[in-house]
Amino acid sequence: MGQTPRMLQPSLSERHFFGAELRRLRERANLSQARLGAMIRFSADLVRRIETADRFPSREFVEACDRALEAGGALTRLLPLLEESRNSENMRATSPSGSGNPDTLLPTQLKEKAGVAGMVVRVPFQPGVLGRAALDWLNAAADPRPPVVGRPGSPDQVDEEDLHAAETALAMFRQLDHTHGAGRVHAQVQRYVEGELNRLLANTPTSEAVGRHLYTLAAGFFELCGYQAVDTGAHGLAQRRYLRALRLTEAAGDRLYGSYLLAVNIGHLALHCGHPEPARRMALTAVRGIETQATPAVTAALQAVVARTHARLGREDDCLTHLNIAERQLARSKPDDEPAWIRYFDAAYLADEIAHCFHDLGRPQQTQRHLGNALTALSPTHVRRLAIDTALLASSLAAAGRIDEACATAREAVDHAARTTSHRCLQRIVEVQADLEPYRCEPEVREFNEYVRHRLPLASV
Repeated sequence: MGQTPRMLQPSLSERHFFGAELRRLRERANLSQARLGAMIRFSADLVRRIETADRFPSREFVEACDRALEAGGALTRLLPLLEESRNSENMRATSPSGSGNPDTLLPTQLKEKAGVAGMVVRVPFQPGVLGRAALDWLNAAADPRPPVVGRPGSPDQVDEEDLHAAETALAMFRQLDHTHGAGRVHAQVQRYVEGELNRLLANTPTSEAVGRHLYTLAAGFFELCGYQAVDTGAHGLAQRRYLRALRLTEAAGDRLYGSYLLAVNIGHLALHCGHPEPARRMALTAVRGIETQATPAVTAALQAVVARTHARLGREDDCLTHLNIAERQLARSKPDDEPAWIRYFDAAYLADEIAHCFHDLGRPQQTQRHLGNALTALSPTHVRRLAIDTALLASSLAAAGRIDEACATAREAVDHAARTTSHRCLQRIVEVQADLEPYRCEPEVREFNEYVRHRLPLASV
């Protein structure tokens, strides 16, 4: 009796992603591992080990599988990702800090290096262009011109199978980003966009529905690129990536996703860069632009951003009004009825937004209560979020004068941040140290500052 195939987690790593794709294509061809191995002149055991992510495949293996399974280059195009992952693992094995690999360095680490990376980081965020972008989105035709569809049977067409592979890749990249931060992953995402995604966008879809799906999927990749640019400190680049994603949703006719990009991504970016009023306008434009189409979870996410902007502006009553709307809407949400890209926004994520509101309003007790709810429900794989929220909790404890607890909590935040390559995490650790500065003579604070210097020197102030 045959063994049950090992369950794979395509979003866990590039190796798992390749294994899942290889298995999917092999089963589509109705081939056993032994039969595929015989066809490509490799052992069945090697096929099994590569499918279960126990081994990296060689270039010869990948190219042979691509030919035997008639994958049209789908497997071969994954080679750069696999080779990058293999090199990263080898680098970590020989250097625990991984600091020798330039792809893992943050902009703060690259400041001594000349070249494009430093220039990209210095591209400024431009709040002045957001108003026009929001107006263009608001006035976009509700039914845009449908994508050009190729004739049946013509070569290089994009079909549902192509989109499935790209969706799996996007899910993998998002999970890797949550776990490791953008510093380790952004170069791989960029290569995928420049290679496979651009190839799909250059070809014709098999149907109008496939074309719209492709544009929405491409918007998801550019959203991730923008989020990673924020995480590496390149705020001007993030703005450009988000606006590209917004235009792609217009081409797809996906108003709901466009509203999310406008409020949650672009609005949060404006807040992050210290521009709460443009952020408020983006979020309110998004709310007004989808009043008849909004689902409860999307409405909750948008209203939470509006609340964040009011909190930053010191308008407590307005902030609480919009938080109440967000809570009521989220209570109505049924995940199965929501778009897949908003299903992450649950009570724990709303608690995170509420905590940030109360922190900006100077209400530490409420901040701590809601952060407790957010941290309790947060997945341990979301290491960056754990670092940021734990650091915010430490800052709140410091604001309440609970210095011993603040320092102990801040150490936990440093430990989380040290597991990532995230500029945002470094910023939050710097902010904790600033919040503890009035108590710098206390032994606990001196010990914490020394801990940062040894554990996370890039965040030491």
